[in-house]
Amino acid sequence: MTDRALRLLRQNPHLAELAAFPFNFDLARAEHGHVEEVRLASGGPLEVIAGDDTGGTYFVCADGSVLYADSEGGAGVLGSSVDMALDIVTGLPGWHDCLGLSPQDGEEKILACVAETEEEMREYHGIDDERAELRAALGFPERSAVELVGMLHSALSRTEPDFVLLNAEEGCAYELIGPPAPALWVPVLAAGRRDLALLRAGDRTAWEEVAEDPVRRRLALRAAQFDRADGDSELLRHLLRHETRSSMTDELRLAAVLVGLRGNTGDLPLLHEVRETDFDTACGLGGMPEPDAGADELRQWAQDLDDSMLGTDPADEPVSTWTDLARDQGMTELARVALIRDLDGIVMDRSGLRRPDAPRGPAAAPLGALARDFEELGDHTQALRAQRLYAELQETAWDRVSARLDLTRLERAAGQLPQAVRTSATLRDVLATPGDDSLRHWQGVNLGRFIAEEHYRLAGALADAGLPEEARALLAAADAILGELSGNAAKGVRELAEETAARMREVS
Repeated sequence: MTDRALRLLRQNPHLAELAAFPFNFDLARAEHGHVEEVRLASGGPLEVIAGDDTGGTYFVCADGSVLYADSEGGAGVLGSSVDMALDIVTGLPGWHDCLGLSPQDGEEKILACVAETEEEMREYHGIDDERAELRAALGFPERSAVELVGMLHSALSRTEPDFVLLNAEEGCAYELIGPPAPALWVPVLAAGRRDLALLRAGDRTAWEEVAEDPVRRRLALRAAQFDRADGDSELLRHLLRHETRSSMTDELRLAAVLVGLRGNTGDLPLLHEVRETDFDTACGLGGMPEPDAGADELRQWAQDLDDSMLGTDPADEPVSTWTDLARDQGMTELARVALIRDLDGIVMDRSGLRRPDAPRGPAAAPLGALARDFEELGDHTQALRAQRLYAELQETAWDRVSARLDLTRLERAAGQLPQAVRTSATLRDVLATPGDDSLRHWQGVNLGRFIAEEHYRLAGALADAGLPEEARALLAAADAILGELSGNAAKGVRELAEETAARMREVS
Protein backbone atom coordinates (compact mmCIF):
# COMPACT_ATOMS: atom_id res chain seq x y z
CA MET A 1 0.00 0.00 0.00
CA THR A 2 2.56 2.58 -1.15
CA ASP A 3 2.58 5.73 -3.24
CA ARG A 4 6.36 6.16 -3.57
CA ALA A 5 6.11 6.32 -7.36
CA LEU A 6 3.44 9.03 -7.15
CA ARG A 7 5.66 11.13 -4.90
CA LEU A 8 8.52 10.78 -7.37
CA LEU A 9 6.31 11.92 -10.23
CA ARG A 10 5.16 14.94 -8.25
CA GLN A 11 8.72 15.85 -7.34
CA ASN A 12 10.29 15.34 -10.78
CA PRO A 13 8.73 17.24 -13.72
CA HIS A 14 10.61 15.15 -16.31
CA LEU A 15 9.25 11.90 -14.90
CA ALA A 16 5.78 13.45 -14.74
CA GLU A 17 6.07 14.38 -18.42
CA LEU A 18 7.08 10.80 -19.29
CA ALA A 19 4.14 9.43 -17.33
CA ALA A 20 1.80 11.79 -19.17
CA PHE A 21 3.26 10.84 -22.56
CA PRO A 22 3.38 8.17 -23.77
CA PHE A 23 1.77 6.42 -20.77
CA ASN A 24 -1.26 8.72 -20.50
CA PHE A 25 -1.04 9.11 -16.71
CA ASP A 26 -1.19 12.91 -16.53
CA LEU A 27 -0.96 14.51 -13.09
CA ALA A 28 -1.88 17.91 -14.51
CA ARG A 29 -5.34 16.65 -15.46
CA ALA A 30 -6.18 15.96 -11.81
CA GLU A 31 -7.19 19.57 -11.28
CA HIS A 32 -9.99 19.20 -13.83
CA GLY A 33 -11.59 16.27 -12.00
CA HIS A 34 -13.73 13.68 -13.74
CA VAL A 35 -16.12 14.40 -16.60
CA GLU A 36 -19.05 14.15 -14.16
CA GLU A 37 -19.63 14.04 -10.42
CA VAL A 38 -19.15 10.52 -9.11
CA ARG A 39 -19.05 8.69 -5.80
CA LEU A 40 -18.48 5.16 -4.54
CA ALA A 41 -21.57 3.08 -3.85
CA SER A 42 -20.00 2.21 -0.49
CA GLY A 43 -19.78 5.89 0.40
CA GLY A 44 -15.98 5.80 0.74
CA PRO A 45 -13.80 8.80 -0.18
CA LEU A 46 -12.23 9.36 -3.60
CA GLU A 47 -9.23 11.51 -4.51
CA VAL A 48 -8.41 12.39 -8.12
CA ILE A 49 -4.67 11.98 -8.77
CA ALA A 50 -4.40 11.96 -12.57
CA GLY A 51 -6.29 11.81 -15.83
CA ASP A 52 -5.77 10.83 -19.46
CA ASP A 53 -6.46 12.39 -22.83
CA THR A 54 -9.67 10.39 -23.37
CA GLY A 55 -11.45 11.89 -20.36
CA GLY A 56 -10.53 9.02 -18.07
CA THR A 57 -9.64 9.63 -14.42
CA TYR A 58 -7.48 7.89 -11.83
CA PHE A 59 -8.82 7.97 -8.25
CA VAL A 60 -7.26 6.84 -4.98
CA CYS A 61 -9.67 5.17 -2.57
CA ALA A 62 -9.52 5.09 1.24
CA ASP A 63 -7.46 1.88 1.37
CA GLY A 64 -5.00 3.13 -1.27
CA SER A 65 -6.52 1.23 -4.18
CA VAL A 66 -6.50 3.02 -7.53
CA LEU A 67 -9.80 3.15 -9.39
CA TYR A 68 -9.85 4.15 -13.06
CA ALA A 69 -13.03 5.56 -14.61
CA ASP A 70 -13.38 6.20 -18.32
CA SER A 71 -15.60 8.85 -19.90
CA GLU A 72 -18.08 6.27 -21.23
CA GLY A 73 -19.40 4.94 -17.93
CA GLY A 74 -16.90 2.16 -17.21
CA ALA A 75 -14.64 1.73 -14.19
CA GLY A 76 -12.30 -0.77 -12.57
CA VAL A 77 -9.57 -1.13 -9.96
CA LEU A 78 -6.05 -1.06 -11.43
CA GLY A 79 -4.09 -1.86 -8.30
CA SER A 80 -4.14 -2.05 -4.51
CA SER A 81 -1.78 0.95 -4.42
CA VAL A 82 -0.63 3.76 -6.69
CA ASP A 83 2.70 1.97 -7.11
CA MET A 84 0.97 -1.18 -8.34
CA ALA A 85 -1.27 0.77 -10.71
CA LEU A 86 1.70 2.66 -12.16
CA ASP A 87 3.62 -0.59 -12.47
CA ILE A 88 0.81 -1.88 -14.71
CA VAL A 89 0.23 1.35 -16.63
CA THR A 90 3.91 1.82 -17.48
CA GLY A 91 4.56 -1.87 -18.10
CA LEU A 92 1.49 -2.24 -20.32
CA PRO A 93 1.08 1.11 -22.09
CA GLY A 94 -1.72 -0.47 -24.12
CA TRP A 95 -3.48 -1.84 -21.02
CA HIS A 96 -6.90 -0.69 -22.30
CA ASP A 97 -6.61 -3.32 -25.03
CA CYS A 98 -5.75 -6.01 -22.48
CA LEU A 99 -8.92 -5.70 -20.37
CA GLY A 100 -10.40 -8.83 -21.87
CA LEU A 101 -7.32 -10.97 -21.18
CA SER A 102 -6.86 -13.29 -18.22
CA PRO A 103 -4.10 -15.67 -17.12
CA GLN A 104 -6.29 -18.54 -18.36
CA ASP A 105 -5.80 -17.33 -21.93
CA GLY A 106 -2.25 -18.67 -21.87
CA GLU A 107 1.11 -17.13 -22.63
CA GLU A 108 0.88 -17.36 -26.41
CA LYS A 109 -2.40 -15.43 -26.71
CA ILE A 110 -1.37 -12.82 -24.13
CA LEU A 111 1.99 -12.13 -25.77
CA ALA A 112 0.43 -11.93 -29.21
CA CYS A 113 -2.23 -9.44 -28.06
CA VAL A 114 0.27 -7.23 -26.23
CA ALA A 115 2.72 -7.33 -29.14
CA GLU A 116 0.03 -6.30 -31.63
CA THR A 117 -1.15 -3.42 -29.41
CA GLU A 118 2.34 -2.08 -28.78
CA GLU A 119 3.34 -2.36 -32.43
CA GLU A 120 0.39 -0.17 -33.35
CA MET A 121 1.52 2.37 -30.74
CA ARG A 122 5.06 2.42 -32.13
CA GLU A 123 3.70 3.58 -35.47
CA TYR A 124 2.92 6.93 -33.83
CA HIS A 125 5.48 7.34 -31.03
CA GLY A 126 8.18 5.56 -29.09
CA ILE A 127 7.44 3.53 -25.99
CA ASP A 128 10.44 1.25 -25.40
CA ASP A 129 13.16 3.69 -24.31
CA GLU A 130 10.58 5.75 -22.44
CA ARG A 131 9.30 2.68 -20.63
CA ALA A 132 12.80 1.58 -19.63
CA GLU A 133 13.71 5.06 -18.34
CA LEU A 134 10.51 5.67 -16.39
CA ARG A 135 10.29 2.22 -14.83
CA ALA A 136 13.92 2.35 -13.74
CA ALA A 137 13.42 5.79 -12.17
CA LEU A 138 10.32 4.61 -10.33
CA GLY A 139 12.05 1.46 -9.11
CA PHE A 140 9.84 -1.05 -10.88
CA PRO A 141 11.34 -4.47 -11.67
CA GLU A 142 11.41 -6.12 -15.06
CA ARG A 143 8.12 -7.93 -15.62
CA SER A 144 6.87 -10.00 -18.51
CA ALA A 145 3.66 -9.06 -20.28
CA VAL A 146 2.12 -12.26 -18.94
CA GLU A 147 2.86 -11.24 -15.34
CA LEU A 148 1.52 -7.73 -15.89
CA VAL A 149 -1.69 -9.02 -17.47
CA GLY A 150 -2.11 -11.30 -14.46
CA MET A 151 -1.68 -8.32 -12.12
CA LEU A 152 -4.19 -6.29 -14.14
CA HIS A 153 -6.75 -9.09 -14.19
CA SER A 154 -6.39 -9.66 -10.44
CA ALA A 155 -6.81 -5.95 -9.69
CA LEU A 156 -9.87 -5.56 -11.91
CA SER A 157 -11.47 -8.60 -10.26
CA ARG A 158 -11.49 -6.68 -6.96
CA THR A 159 -13.76 -3.90 -8.24
CA GLU A 160 -17.02 -5.39 -7.03
CA PRO A 161 -18.44 -4.93 -4.51
CA ASP A 162 -16.32 -2.37 -2.64
CA PHE A 163 -15.24 -0.08 -5.48
CA VAL A 164 -18.35 0.31 -7.62
CA LEU A 165 -18.58 3.85 -8.97
CA LEU A 166 -21.87 5.74 -9.26
CA ASN A 167 -22.97 8.79 -11.18
CA ALA A 168 -23.53 11.13 -8.22
CA GLU A 169 -26.59 12.81 -9.71
CA GLU A 170 -28.48 9.87 -11.18
CA GLY A 171 -27.21 7.13 -8.85
CA CYS A 172 -26.61 4.59 -11.61
CA ALA A 173 -23.53 2.37 -11.48
CA TYR A 174 -20.58 2.39 -13.87
CA GLU A 175 -20.07 -0.82 -15.79
CA LEU A 176 -17.09 -3.05 -15.05
CA ILE A 177 -14.26 -2.56 -17.51
CA GLY A 178 -12.66 -5.85 -16.54
CA PRO A 179 -13.87 -9.42 -16.06
CA PRO A 180 -17.51 -9.83 -15.03
CA ALA A 181 -18.13 -10.39 -11.34
CA PRO A 182 -19.17 -13.91 -10.34
CA ALA A 183 -22.90 -14.53 -10.13
CA LEU A 184 -24.24 -13.20 -6.82
CA TRP A 185 -25.22 -16.63 -5.60
CA VAL A 186 -21.65 -17.92 -5.78
CA PRO A 187 -20.21 -15.93 -2.84
CA VAL A 188 -23.54 -15.90 -1.00
CA LEU A 189 -23.94 -19.67 -1.09
CA ALA A 190 -20.30 -20.50 -0.30
CA ALA A 191 -20.79 -20.82 3.47
CA GLY A 192 -23.91 -22.93 2.97
CA ARG A 193 -22.03 -25.34 0.76
CA ARG A 194 -19.33 -25.72 3.39
CA ASP A 195 -21.93 -26.41 6.06
CA LEU A 196 -23.75 -28.91 3.86
CA ALA A 197 -20.48 -30.80 3.45
CA LEU A 198 -20.06 -30.88 7.24
CA LEU A 199 -23.61 -32.16 7.69
CA ARG A 200 -23.08 -34.88 5.10
CA ALA A 201 -19.86 -35.91 6.82
CA GLY A 202 -21.93 -36.72 9.91
CA ASP A 203 -20.32 -34.16 12.21
CA ARG A 204 -22.93 -34.12 15.00
CA THR A 205 -21.55 -30.94 16.53
CA ALA A 206 -22.03 -29.25 13.17
CA TRP A 207 -25.55 -30.68 12.97
CA GLU A 208 -26.55 -28.82 16.11
CA GLU A 209 -24.61 -25.65 15.39
CA VAL A 210 -26.00 -25.29 11.88
CA ALA A 211 -29.55 -26.18 12.89
CA GLU A 212 -29.56 -23.72 15.80
CA ASP A 213 -28.26 -20.80 13.72
CA PRO A 214 -31.08 -19.38 11.53
CA VAL A 215 -28.74 -17.99 8.89
CA ARG A 216 -26.53 -21.05 8.62
CA ARG A 217 -29.62 -23.24 8.53
CA ARG A 218 -31.16 -21.25 5.67
CA LEU A 219 -27.90 -21.33 3.72
CA ALA A 220 -27.46 -25.07 4.21
CA LEU A 221 -30.99 -25.68 2.95
CA ARG A 222 -30.32 -23.50 -0.11
CA ALA A 223 -27.13 -25.45 -0.76
CA ALA A 224 -29.13 -28.69 -0.55
CA GLN A 225 -31.66 -27.26 -3.02
CA PHE A 226 -29.02 -26.98 -5.73
CA ASP A 227 -26.95 -30.03 -4.77
CA ARG A 228 -29.42 -32.82 -4.12
CA ALA A 229 -28.25 -36.16 -2.80
CA ASP A 230 -30.15 -39.33 -1.95
CA GLY A 231 -28.49 -39.62 1.44
CA ASP A 232 -29.72 -36.26 2.74
CA SER A 233 -33.05 -37.40 4.18
CA GLU A 234 -32.03 -37.41 7.84
CA LEU A 235 -30.24 -34.07 7.78
CA LEU A 236 -33.15 -32.49 5.88
CA ARG A 237 -35.62 -33.70 8.52
CA HIS A 238 -33.34 -32.25 11.18
CA LEU A 239 -33.16 -28.85 9.48
CA LEU A 240 -36.90 -28.87 8.77
CA ARG A 241 -37.76 -29.37 12.45
CA HIS A 242 -35.56 -26.45 13.45
CA GLU A 243 -36.76 -24.15 10.64
CA THR A 244 -40.27 -24.20 12.14
CA ARG A 245 -38.91 -21.76 14.75
CA SER A 246 -38.84 -19.11 12.04
CA SER A 247 -42.50 -19.72 11.17
CA MET A 248 -43.35 -19.76 7.46
CA THR A 249 -40.24 -19.00 5.42
CA ASP A 250 -39.22 -19.84 1.90
CA GLU A 251 -36.63 -22.17 3.39
CA LEU A 252 -39.27 -23.98 5.45
CA ARG A 253 -41.20 -24.68 2.27
CA LEU A 254 -37.94 -25.73 0.62
CA ALA A 255 -37.12 -28.17 3.43
CA ALA A 256 -40.63 -29.66 3.31
CA VAL A 257 -40.38 -30.10 -0.47
CA LEU A 258 -36.95 -31.72 -0.31
CA VAL A 259 -38.24 -34.17 2.31
CA GLY A 260 -41.44 -34.83 0.35
CA LEU A 261 -39.63 -35.50 -2.91
CA ARG A 262 -38.28 -38.73 -1.40
CA GLY A 263 -41.82 -40.11 -1.38
CA ASN A 264 -41.35 -41.64 2.06
CA THR A 265 -44.83 -41.84 3.60
CA GLY A 266 -43.17 -42.17 7.00
CA ASP A 267 -42.39 -38.44 6.70
CA LEU A 268 -46.05 -37.43 6.45
CA PRO A 269 -46.58 -37.18 10.26
CA LEU A 270 -43.58 -34.83 10.48
CA LEU A 271 -44.78 -32.76 7.53
CA HIS A 272 -48.25 -32.41 9.04
CA GLU A 273 -46.76 -31.47 12.40
CA VAL A 274 -44.73 -28.75 10.66
CA ARG A 275 -47.77 -27.53 8.72
CA GLU A 276 -49.71 -27.06 11.94
CA THR A 277 -47.02 -24.84 13.48
CA ASP A 278 -49.13 -21.72 12.92
CA PHE A 279 -51.68 -20.24 10.54
CA ASP A 280 -49.10 -18.82 8.11
CA THR A 281 -47.34 -22.18 7.82
CA ALA A 282 -50.64 -23.99 7.26
CA CYS A 283 -51.36 -21.62 4.37
CA GLY A 284 -47.82 -21.81 2.99
CA LEU A 285 -47.86 -25.59 2.90
CA GLY A 286 -51.40 -25.90 1.60
CA GLY A 287 -52.46 -28.87 -0.48
CA MET A 288 -50.31 -31.32 1.49
CA PRO A 289 -51.55 -34.92 1.13
CA GLU A 290 -53.44 -36.44 4.04
CA PRO A 291 -51.48 -38.56 6.58
CA ASP A 292 -52.70 -41.79 4.95
CA ALA A 293 -51.66 -40.73 1.41
CA GLY A 294 -49.44 -42.87 -0.75
CA ALA A 295 -45.85 -42.29 -1.85
CA ASP A 296 -46.82 -41.13 -5.35
CA GLU A 297 -49.25 -38.52 -4.00
CA LEU A 298 -46.63 -37.18 -1.58
CA ARG A 299 -43.99 -37.08 -4.26
CA GLN A 300 -46.35 -35.32 -6.71
CA TRP A 301 -47.26 -32.63 -4.15
CA ALA A 302 -43.58 -31.91 -3.54
CA GLN A 303 -42.76 -32.00 -7.25
CA ASP A 304 -45.49 -29.50 -8.07
CA LEU A 305 -44.13 -27.04 -5.50
CA ASP A 306 -40.59 -27.68 -6.68
CA ASP A 307 -41.52 -26.95 -10.29
CA SER A 308 -43.54 -23.82 -9.53
CA MET A 309 -41.52 -22.21 -6.74
CA LEU A 310 -38.08 -23.79 -6.40
CA GLY A 311 -35.95 -25.67 -8.93
CA THR A 312 -32.34 -26.76 -9.17
CA ASP A 313 -30.64 -23.80 -10.86
CA PRO A 314 -29.50 -20.96 -8.56
CA ALA A 315 -29.52 -18.60 -11.53
CA ASP A 316 -33.32 -18.97 -11.68
CA GLU A 317 -33.79 -17.60 -8.17
CA PRO A 318 -34.96 -13.98 -7.89
CA VAL A 319 -32.14 -11.60 -6.96
CA SER A 320 -33.92 -10.87 -3.66
CA THR A 321 -33.19 -14.42 -2.48
CA TRP A 322 -29.47 -13.79 -2.70
CA THR A 323 -29.48 -10.17 -1.53
CA ASP A 324 -31.44 -11.17 1.59
CA LEU A 325 -28.98 -13.96 2.35
CA ALA A 326 -26.06 -11.64 1.60
CA ARG A 327 -27.39 -9.08 4.10
CA ASP A 328 -27.92 -11.80 6.70
CA GLN A 329 -24.24 -12.71 6.38
CA GLY A 330 -23.06 -9.10 6.67
CA MET A 331 -22.22 -8.87 2.96
CA THR A 332 -23.79 -5.41 2.82
CA GLU A 333 -21.87 -4.04 -0.17
CA LEU A 334 -22.46 -7.21 -2.17
CA ALA A 335 -26.20 -6.84 -1.59
CA ARG A 336 -26.15 -3.11 -2.31
CA VAL A 337 -24.34 -3.48 -5.64
CA ALA A 338 -26.62 -6.29 -6.80
CA LEU A 339 -29.69 -4.20 -5.97
CA ILE A 340 -28.26 -1.12 -7.71
CA ARG A 341 -27.53 -3.07 -10.87
CA ASP A 342 -31.02 -4.58 -10.70
CA LEU A 343 -32.51 -1.09 -10.44
CA ASP A 344 -30.26 0.17 -13.26
CA GLY A 345 -31.59 -2.60 -15.47
CA ILE A 346 -35.19 -1.55 -14.80
CA VAL A 347 -34.43 2.13 -15.37
CA MET A 348 -32.75 1.36 -18.71
CA ASP A 349 -35.39 -1.10 -19.89
CA ARG A 350 -38.84 -1.03 -18.33
CA SER A 351 -40.02 -3.93 -20.48
CA GLY A 352 -39.04 -6.21 -17.60
CA LEU A 353 -41.93 -4.73 -15.63
CA ARG A 354 -44.57 -5.80 -18.15
CA ARG A 355 -47.28 -8.04 -16.75
CA PRO A 356 -48.18 -11.13 -18.81
CA ASP A 357 -51.89 -10.49 -18.16
CA ALA A 358 -51.66 -6.76 -18.99
CA PRO A 359 -48.78 -6.16 -21.41
CA ARG A 360 -49.58 -2.47 -21.79
CA GLY A 361 -49.31 -1.66 -18.10
CA PRO A 362 -46.19 -1.98 -15.94
CA ALA A 363 -46.10 -4.16 -12.84
CA ALA A 364 -44.25 -1.80 -10.51
CA ALA A 365 -44.02 -4.16 -7.51
CA PRO A 366 -40.30 -4.92 -8.07
CA LEU A 367 -39.53 -1.22 -7.69
CA GLY A 368 -41.41 -1.04 -4.42
CA ALA A 369 -39.48 -4.06 -3.16
CA LEU A 370 -36.20 -2.47 -4.23
CA ALA A 371 -37.06 0.75 -2.39
CA ARG A 372 -37.72 -1.24 0.80
CA ASP A 373 -34.50 -3.23 0.39
CA PHE A 374 -32.44 -0.06 -0.03
CA GLU A 375 -34.11 1.52 2.97
CA GLU A 376 -33.22 -1.50 5.09
CA LEU A 377 -29.62 -1.03 3.97
CA GLY A 378 -29.80 2.62 5.00
CA ASP A 379 -29.23 3.76 1.40
CA HIS A 380 -31.77 6.56 1.09
CA THR A 381 -30.36 7.77 -2.23
CA GLN A 382 -31.12 4.50 -4.01
CA ALA A 383 -34.36 3.99 -2.07
CA LEU A 384 -35.57 7.37 -3.34
CA ARG A 385 -34.49 6.54 -6.86
CA ALA A 386 -36.57 3.35 -6.83
CA GLN A 387 -39.53 4.90 -5.01
CA ARG A 388 -39.78 7.88 -7.38
CA LEU A 389 -40.03 5.61 -10.39
CA TYR A 390 -42.45 3.37 -8.48
CA ALA A 391 -44.67 6.37 -7.74
CA GLU A 392 -44.67 7.45 -11.39
CA LEU A 393 -46.02 4.07 -12.48
CA GLN A 394 -49.02 3.85 -10.14
CA GLU A 395 -52.44 3.84 -11.79
CA THR A 396 -55.19 3.98 -9.16
CA ALA A 397 -55.63 6.98 -6.88
CA TRP A 398 -55.09 4.81 -3.80
CA ASP A 399 -51.80 3.50 -5.14
CA ARG A 400 -50.66 6.97 -6.23
CA VAL A 401 -51.31 8.34 -2.75
CA SER A 402 -49.70 5.37 -0.99
CA ALA A 403 -46.59 5.58 -3.16
CA ARG A 404 -46.24 9.34 -2.65
CA LEU A 405 -46.75 8.93 1.07
CA ASP A 406 -43.76 6.59 1.22
CA LEU A 407 -41.82 8.94 -1.04
CA THR A 408 -42.53 11.90 1.25
CA ARG A 409 -41.32 9.88 4.24
CA LEU A 410 -38.14 8.84 2.47
CA GLU A 411 -37.40 12.38 1.30
CA ARG A 412 -37.90 13.68 4.82
CA ALA A 413 -35.63 10.97 6.27
CA ALA A 414 -32.97 11.84 3.68
CA GLY A 415 -33.14 15.54 4.60
CA GLN A 416 -34.60 16.47 1.21
CA LEU A 417 -37.26 18.70 2.73
CA PRO A 418 -38.15 20.86 -0.32
CA GLN A 419 -38.72 17.69 -2.34
CA ALA A 420 -40.82 16.23 0.48
CA VAL A 421 -42.96 19.39 0.55
CA ARG A 422 -43.59 19.13 -3.19
CA THR A 423 -44.41 15.41 -2.99
CA SER A 424 -46.84 15.97 -0.12
CA ALA A 425 -48.58 18.65 -2.19
CA THR A 426 -48.93 16.21 -5.08
CA LEU A 427 -50.37 13.68 -2.65
CA ARG A 428 -53.00 16.17 -1.48
CA ASP A 429 -53.88 16.98 -5.08
CA VAL A 430 -54.71 13.31 -5.65
CA LEU A 431 -56.84 13.27 -2.51
CA ALA A 432 -58.74 16.29 -3.83
CA THR A 433 -59.25 14.95 -7.35
CA PRO A 434 -58.65 11.18 -7.28
CA GLY A 435 -60.14 10.37 -10.68
CA ASP A 436 -61.54 7.04 -9.46
CA ASP A 437 -63.37 5.69 -6.42
CA SER A 438 -60.46 3.79 -4.83
CA LEU A 439 -60.04 6.53 -2.17
CA ARG A 440 -63.68 6.86 -1.20
CA HIS A 441 -63.06 5.59 2.35
CA TRP A 442 -59.54 6.94 2.98
CA GLN A 443 -60.70 9.13 5.90
CA GLY A 444 -61.74 6.12 7.97
CA VAL A 445 -58.83 3.74 7.46
CA ASN A 446 -55.14 3.61 8.36
CA LEU A 447 -54.10 5.30 5.12
CA GLY A 448 -55.73 8.53 6.28
CA ARG A 449 -54.05 8.28 9.66
CA PHE A 450 -50.65 7.67 8.06
CA ILE A 451 -51.09 10.64 5.72
CA ALA A 452 -51.86 12.95 8.63
CA GLU A 453 -48.97 11.62 10.70
CA GLU A 454 -46.47 12.16 7.88
CA HIS A 455 -47.67 15.73 7.38
CA TYR A 456 -47.15 16.49 11.06
CA ARG A 457 -43.70 14.90 11.03
CA LEU A 458 -42.72 16.87 7.96
CA ALA A 459 -43.99 20.08 9.56
CA GLY A 460 -41.83 19.34 12.60
CA ALA A 461 -38.80 18.63 10.43
CA LEU A 462 -39.28 21.94 8.61
CA ALA A 463 -39.48 23.77 11.92
CA ASP A 464 -36.31 22.08 13.14
CA ALA A 465 -34.59 23.06 9.90
CA GLY A 466 -35.34 26.74 10.47
CA LEU A 467 -38.08 27.00 7.82
CA PRO A 468 -40.98 28.43 9.85
CA GLU A 469 -43.17 29.59 6.94
CA GLU A 470 -43.00 26.21 5.23
CA ALA A 471 -43.59 24.51 8.58
CA ARG A 472 -46.74 26.55 9.27
CA ALA A 473 -48.07 25.77 5.81
CA LEU A 474 -47.55 22.02 6.36
CA LEU A 475 -49.09 22.25 9.82
CA ALA A 476 -52.20 23.84 8.31
CA ALA A 477 -52.38 21.10 5.69
CA ALA A 478 -51.96 18.45 8.39
CA ASP A 479 -54.73 20.00 10.50
CA ALA A 480 -57.01 20.02 7.46
CA ILE A 481 -56.35 16.32 6.83
CA LEU A 482 -56.89 15.53 10.51
CA GLY A 483 -60.23 17.34 10.34
CA GLU A 484 -61.39 14.97 7.60
CA LEU A 485 -60.53 11.77 9.47
CA SER A 486 -63.12 9.65 11.24
CA GLY A 487 -63.03 9.47 15.00
CA ASN A 488 -61.04 6.24 15.23
CA ALA A 489 -58.52 7.26 12.58
CA ALA A 490 -58.04 10.70 14.14
CA LYS A 491 -57.66 9.37 17.67
CA GLY A 492 -54.16 8.00 17.09
CA VAL A 493 -52.94 11.24 15.48
CA ARG A 494 -54.01 13.86 18.02
CA GLU A 495 -51.05 13.44 20.34
CA LEU A 496 -48.58 13.92 17.47
CA ALA A 497 -50.62 16.93 16.29
CA GLU A 498 -50.39 18.54 19.71
CA GLU A 499 -46.65 17.86 19.96
CA THR A 500 -46.06 19.40 16.53
CA ALA A 501 -48.15 22.48 17.35
CA ALA A 502 -46.20 22.94 20.59
CA ARG A 503 -42.93 22.65 18.72
CA MET A 504 -44.14 25.27 16.24
CA ARG A 505 -44.95 27.67 19.06
CA GLU A 506 -41.43 27.22 20.45
CA VAL A 507 -39.90 28.04 17.08
CA SER A 508 -42.16 31.06 16.58
